[in-house]
This record gives sequence, C-alpha cells and structure tokens, in this order.
Amino acid sequence: MNIQYRRNIFRRRDDTSVYRMFFFVVLILAGVWLIRAVHQGEVKPLFLPTPTPTRFAASYTLEGDAYFTAGKIDSAIQAYKDATIVDPANAEVWAQLSRVQTYSTALIVQQENILARLDEAIASAEKAVAVNPDSSYAHAVLAFALDWKASYTPDERERQSLLQKSEQFAVRSIQLDNTNALAQAFYAEVLVDQQKWTQAQQVIEQAVAADPNQMDVHRVNAYVLESFGEYALAIEAYDRAIAIAPNLTFLYLRAGAGYRRLAFESPNEDVQRQLYEKSLEYFAQTARINEQLGVKDPVPYISIAKTYSQMGQFFIAIRNVQKAIEFEPFNPVFYGELGMLYHKNRNYETGILALGCAINGCTAEESCDGRGGCGPNDTPAEVVGLSLSSGTVYYYDVYASELAALSTSKVNHCPQALEIAAVIEASEHIQDPNIAADMTVVRNICTSLETGVSIQELLGTPTAEPPMTEPTPTP
Repeated sequence: MNIQYRRNIFRRRDDTSVYRMFFFVVLILAGVWLIRAVHQGEVKPLFLPTPTPTRFAASYTLEGDAYFTAGKIDSAIQAYKDATIVDPANAEVWAQLSRVQTYSTALIVQQENILARLDEAIASAEKAVAVNPDSSYAHAVLAFALDWKASYTPDERERQSLLQKSEQFAVRSIQLDNTNALAQAFYAEVLVDQQKWTQAQQVIEQAVAADPNQMDVHRVNAYVLESFGEYALAIEAYDRAIAIAPNLTFLYLRAGAGYRRLAFESPNEDVQRQLYEKSLEYFAQTARINEQLGVKDPVPYISIAKTYSQMGQFFIAIRNVQKAIEFEPFNPVFYGELGMLYHKNRNYETGILALGCAINGCTAEESCDGRGGCGPNDTPAEVVGLSLSSGTVYYYDVYASELAALSTSKVNHCPQALEIAAVIEASEHIQDPNIAADMTVVRNICTSLETGVSIQELLGTPTAEPPMTEPTPTP
C-alpha cells in the first residue's frame, strides 16, 4: 500500500537568532559609511585609472637617447630632466642630461645664451658627481662641460681656471675607470685647449682603439686633427661620427666648416670652387634634417651665408641671413652679420640700418628696415642691442666707419660715430691694430667735416689734384 504524505500548508517559521540580527545591523552601517566616504572622496571606486601614469627613470632615459640620436636636442633634454625627477639619485641620468645640454650649445648663436646653457650643464654634472663620487662617467661629463665653457669665456684667467678644473675631473675619471674611452676622448679635448697637442694625439688614439663605436670619440679625434691643421683627415673623422649619429646636425656643420677652410687655403680656383660646393652640401643637408624634424634652426643658414661670402657672392649670402632672421627675428647677432654683408656688398645705407639694430637695438618696425624689408614669412620683432665684446667689436668698427663716411653737412652721423669710437677706444677688446686705425680715420673724417679742413691738411700731407668727378665716399 502506498501512503502519500500530506504537505504542510504552512511552513514552519525559523527561530530568529540575535547574532544574525547583529551581523546584519553592522553590515548595513558599514555600507552606509562606505557610500558616504565615496561621495566625500575619502574612498576611491575600484578600477579607476591613476591620475598620472607611473614611469620609471629608465623609460625617460631611453626616450632621451632616442631623441638625441634623432637630432631633437631640446626634446632629449626634457626627457632627461623628467628622468631626474623620477630618480634624482641616479648619477648616470644627471650625467646624460649634462652631456646633451653641453652639445646643445653647438646650435645656439648668442654667447650669453650659450654660457647660460653651459652653466646648466655644469650644475647637472656636479649633481651627478655628488650623487655618485665614484662614477667615472659623471666625472668625464663634468670635465666635458667645464672645457666647453672655457672655450666661450672671454676672461683669460677664468678660462685657465676652468681648463684646470676640467683636466682634474678628466684625470679622475680615467683613474676610476682606465677603460672609459669617453673619458679619454674628453681628456684629449681638454689637452688640445691647453695647447698640449702631442699628448692629446696620444690620448685620442688610445680612445679610438678602445672604442671606435662612439660618436664622441670620433668627434674629438676630428677636433684634435683640426688642431694640427689636418682638415681633410678631420673631415673623415667627422664622417665616421656622422655614420654613427646621422641626425646630429652640429657634426655636419663642423665637417662643412672644414671643407670651407680647405677651400679658403686652396690656391687653385677649380679646386676651391669644388671644396666650397662640398661645404655647401653639408650645410644644406643640415637644413634638410632640421626641416624633416620640424626644427627651426637658423645656424645652417648662417653657415651657408659665410660660405657664399667667402666665395664673393654677397647677394645670396644676404638672402640666407635673412632666412635665418625669419626663425629668430629678435636675434641681434643676425642683424650684425647682415650689416657686415651689406657692407661687403657696398650697400652702406642699408648696412647702417642693420648694424644699428645689432648695436643700439631697434623697435619691431625698425627691425624690418634693418633686414631690408619684411616679407610674407617675416615677423617684426623688437631687438635688444649687443654690448661690446671681442665677438661684436667688428660690428662696432664697421658701424662707426660707415656713419662717418656717409656723413655730410646736411645729414651728419658724426656725433654717433664719435660716440661709438670712444666706446671702442675705452674698451679692452682692441687686439686688432686695424680697428684702432679705423677709429683714427673716423675722427679725422668727422673733424674734417666739422672744420671744413681736408683730411690731407689734417694729416699734413700734400693735397693731390682733384679728380674730374668727385668720388662717393666709402667706409
């Protein structure tokens, strides 16, 4: 017999547990607290992205290496700076930053900007040495930065002090690691600047033999060869450096300058022309690399202008300086170079405007006049004048000479010419006796104009028969 059990119509209620109720109350209170904390920002929801991605210093360093090899120097500097922020106790990162900061000065024109960047490079290298006093690489780079600053320091005593410090750090770097080819190369560069050419040659030959795969080693080898006047061999060394780092434009600039020097010294006109053309090829390659990288660097155009100037083709030289001014319309050095070219091209009136911008400074509107007129790609810009130094004294010299030579009784520039002459004569930058002679001519011309007495009478020389046509006075 099958007996079916009847189901209960009503289910039996379980006994309520006090502990279970307490657990639920605690859970509810915790949930309320969590929701309140999320709304107030005290607790972040899960799986949210971090505000800034975390990167290691090695990542920034690799990025800086890539930028430097590609020729993007400013981007490389920024990447290395980011690496030092992430890992400030890494001596190698500080040293790499200093090395690139030093090389970047090869692409800067104004001396005060060069010195400022070199001070940054020295500070970075000193930080590297402080972080790791036993780092051969850090000491080598500090020697490198100090040596390059010595090259741009006008004061001879300070220059010798910098060279002495540079030598000490280079020697210390080799003591820490006598297989460091980079340290040997930078030491050879210091020796050249100390005029210890034979010793420099011995040291750089060791560096080339030890590691022929470093750009710095071949660059310094070329520098040593240049000190011996071996410009053809120096160009070969620069070519080897270019093969290792084909986007570093300052290597092309140095090689191009070597060809220009060979052309200047060649007695054969055909050979001279070929060498000048080779020089222009290197400078043009530099401009193409910059264009591909989107780098607006005026230096290649200044180098092209100098080459054409030596070739006697002043008009095309002027056009290249004007192209450089398109990139840096505020740079007084470019106006000085432009004024010198106008002077060589016998365009003295425009030369006065350009040199006036370089020396006295000029407004944005006057800067257009100083560059021979603003074209569609030109930007008017205010220019701050250059102070007198060994690098700018020739601008002052030609400017004073042109002002005096173009002075007439109606348009008299002599007051300004005499003022500039007095500044030059009171300075310590007259190492060229021709400049002192030019200032004497300036004073004689202005005295003659003021008194009506001819220059021949002022000098006590007999007056020659006047020509049929009065020639135009030239500086």
